[in-house]
Amino acid sequence: MQSFRNSFFNTARFDTHHKAIAAARAGNVIGGGDWSEDRIIPDIIRSLQQHRSVEVRSPYAVRPWQHVLEPLSGYLLLGGLLGENPQAFSTAYNFGPYPEDHLTVKELVELAVHEWGSGSWKDISGGVQPHEAGLLKLDIGRAIAQLGWKPRLDAKAAIEWTLQWYKKPAEEQAGFTLQQIKKFLAA
Repeated sequence: MQSFRNSFFNTARFDTHHKAIAAARAGNVIGGGDWSEDRIIPDIIRSLQQHRSVEVRSPYAVRPWQHVLEPLSGYLLLGGLLGENPQAFSTAYNFGPYPEDHLTVKELVELAVHEWGSGSWKDISGGVQPHEAGLLKLDIGRAIAQLGWKPRLDAKAAIEWTLQWYKKPAEEQAGFTLQQIKKFLAA
C-alpha cells in the first residue's frame, strides 16, 4: 500500500491529484451475523446449537479477538479524519485489542461455552491441518496516538456480546444489533 501510494498518490503531490489513501487492518473480528464456514464463532454456534462438542484445532494459538464494532468505529473515524486532513492521515493503521487482551483459542471457546450456558469442546489437533500461526498480534499504537481511537470492549465482553446476539431469536437480532451499537457508542 505504501509503495502504491508513494508511486501514484504521493502525499507531497496531494495538491495535484487530490487523493488520500490509507490502509486499515483489523484483528480477528467476531460478532453476530457471521455464518461463514471455517470461522471460529460460527463453528462454535453451530456445534452448540446441535448439542455437539466444539472441535478446536489449535487451542493454544493466540489471537487479537475483537467485536466487529471496534474496527468499524476505527474505519469510520479514519475516513472522517482523511476527509478533514488527507495528508496527515494517509498511512496504515491497525485496529484491535490492547496487547494484554489477546486470548488463546481455548480461552475464547471456554468463554463462549460459558456464555451459551452449556456445551463442551475437544481438542482435535494433530493429523492433517491447515497451517495456522501460533501467535497473531497487532500493534494498535498508531491508531491510538494519531487517531485518538481506542478499543472500548475487552475480549471477554466481545465474546459475551457475540454470544448474546446468537442466542436471540432471528426476529429479534436486528433490534438487538441496534441496541448493541447504542451501548457501544455510549461506552
